[in-house]
Amino acid sequence: MTVSPVVTADALTTDATGTSAAPADVAADAGGVSISAFDGSRVRVVLMLDVHDGMQQEFLDAYERIRDRVAAVPGHVSDQLCQSLENPTQWLLTSEWESAAPFLAWVNSDEHLDTVEPLQDCVRDTRSLRYSVLRETDGAQPAPGEPRSAPRVGGNVVRHALTFTVRPGSEPEVARLLSEYVSPEAHVDGATRLLRTSLFLHGNRVVRAVEVRGDLQTALRHVARQPGVRAVEEALDPYVEQERDLRDPRSARRFFTRAAMPAVHHVAAAVEGEGTGRDSRREAGRAGGSGQRLGLFYPVRSGAGPELARLLARQDASAARTPDSPVSAATVFHRDDLVVRLVDVDGDPGDAPGFVLGLHGDGAARAERLLDTAAVGVGGPLTGADALARLLDAARMTPLTDRRSAGS
Repeated sequence: MTVSPVVTADALTTDATGTSAAPADVAADAGGVSISAFDGSRVRVVLMLDVHDGMQQEFLDAYERIRDRVAAVPGHVSDQLCQSLENPTQWLLTSEWESAAPFLAWVNSDEHLDTVEPLQDCVRDTRSLRYSVLRETDGAQPAPGEPRSAPRVGGNVVRHALTFTVRPGSEPEVARLLSEYVSPEAHVDGATRLLRTSLFLHGNRVVRAVEVRGDLQTALRHVARQPGVRAVEEALDPYVEQERDLRDPRSARRFFTRAAMPAVHHVAAAVEGEGTGRDSRREAGRAGGSGQRLGLFYPVRSGAGPELARLLARQDASAARTPDSPVSAATVFHRDDLVVRLVDVDGDPGDAPGFVLGLHGDGAARAERLLDTAAVGVGGPLTGADALARLLDAARMTPLTDRRSAGS
């Protein structure tokens, strides 16, 4: 079980973030992989709650009313509710999930929002943490099947994206607003710093990707308080297709939960001239990699989003070991049938469309049944370079801003 945090003045804060595990399609020790929702691990969600003074019984009663509904969610294994020994307003809710896929589908859904709504009036604040289960001891013996995977190695960087659509015809004004906004202060606190914000437009769809060193939710709260950001969000309100009122906590919570697109895989290429073992990999561009940044929006067939995201993750893990790949870093963002990939490319992307798309080798043939290429005017098989070049042109999003903080 999980609960979206209370959105007060921090209207941009959302609990719909997470980067943990699912089917073992990508080995956790694959060189350069620092984020993976596909490494075979179970997921442990730790939710810390601050309950309003005197509302402990109301909170417990609300939990009792919804616990069976949550337990019936596919992929849910168990949950445990605890109360602090020292402070009666502090509670801890832990849950275990078979993998990341069902958890992320649940936490980013309207069903989740409706289910946990009875808890919201009782809760002052929450903090959600998500983990892959690597080791477990049952009594005196290791649990069956452990160890499940090796640890991923990377820098102290969190990646997340938001996406929403605007009213057709408003795209030029939306692009102007998003291109001209004043960047928020990068320094959040001693442990958290904004590293990079990349904004793209594809048709009438906006995609905003952020990279943060430290705690993502702290950074989002910081951004939400910035006057310039608030002014831009208010200016966007008339053009956003999904009705929203960011001054209202419930409306803001629902909007940003629906808009969340978690990073499910990130990989960085090997560093030329260094060794070939795990230590030869680094979190390339801990502020986002090197070279030109591209945003790619894939034309996904209905119901094929999860499989395409897994395919792209496998392809990127493979390409990270390939000297011919011009991609220095790649991040896959996924939600339902929305699949977006950010790539940092050295050189002209058109020189290697297969690698840039994540469809090199046999990836193109395997992706044909997952992509609605005809919808974007790409006919015939994807195995030819011309078809891949046309798909790359169709998938490329229009960059609006790509801003790094000083010293990142």
